[in-house]
Amino acid sequence: MIYSVKYRICGQCMSFDIDTWMEEYLEKVKSLFGSRLVFVGLQGSRGRGEATEDSDIDAVVILDRVDVQDLKAYSAVLDTLPNREMACGFISGRQELVNWEKSDFFQFYHDTTPIYGNIGFLLKTIKKEDIHRAIRIGTCNIYHVCGHNMVHEKDAKMLKSLYKAASFAIQAIHYDQTGTYVKLKSELIPVLGPRDREILQTGIMVKTQSSVVQSEFEPLSELLFNWAAEVIIEYKAD
Repeated sequence: MIYSVKYRICGQCMSFDIDTWMEEYLEKVKSLFGSRLVFVGLQGSRGRGEATEDSDIDAVVILDRVDVQDLKAYSAVLDTLPNREMACGFISGRQELVNWEKSDFFQFYHDTTPIYGNIGFLLKTIKKEDIHRAIRIGTCNIYHVCGHNMVHEKDAKMLKSLYKAASFAIQAIHYDQTGTYVKLKSELIPVLGPRDREILQTGIMVKTQSSVVQSEFEPLSELLFNWAAEVIIEYKAD
C-alpha cells in the first residue's frame, strides 16, 4: 500500500497528484529491479506534505547493489513517467548506505517517508555524536557561506537556501534535546525555544516573500550568521 501524502494549497487540491505519480513510479521500479529492490521512499517537501506546485519529487531507491547499468536503466524508466522534469532524488546500494557518513544519514533517515520496504535497521547505527556532528557540519556550512555571502555575493537566493538549511539543523537540535524528530515546521515552531523559533519562522517568511529577502538582506543575514555562531560554540567537538 502506498503511503498517502495529501495536502492542499489555498483551499484547492493541487493539480499534480503525488499519490498517483508514486503508484505508477513504484510499479515501474518494482518491475525493473524485482527482488533486488530493498526500499523506496519519498523525501523533501512532498514527503512532508509541505510541497508547492513547483516542488521536486525527491524519490529514494535502495537496491541490493548499484552499478552504472542500473543507473542507466533507472533513468530510462523515469523518462517514461509524466512530469519527468520534476523527478530527482537518491539511489544507492544497500552496503553503501550501511557505511554512509552517519551524521549525513541522520537527516536522510528522518526526512524519508517510506513507500516500500524499510530502512529502520539502520537507525541503531546512529549515535549521539553523529547527531552532534550533523548539527556542527550544518551550522559551520551556514556560518561560512552566510559570511561569504554578506561580504562578496550579497545574493538573496543564497540567503533563502541558507535558511532552508538552518531548518534541518534545528530539527536535529530539537531531536538532540528531546529525542523527538518533528518533520513539519508548523508542528516544530510551537515546541522550540525563542532563538531557534525565530530562525525557523524567518525561514518560512523568506521562502514566501522574495522581495523582503532583498530589501532586508543585511538584518536577515546578520540574524542567521549570529545564530550559526552560537550553535557552533554550543556544539563544539569534545
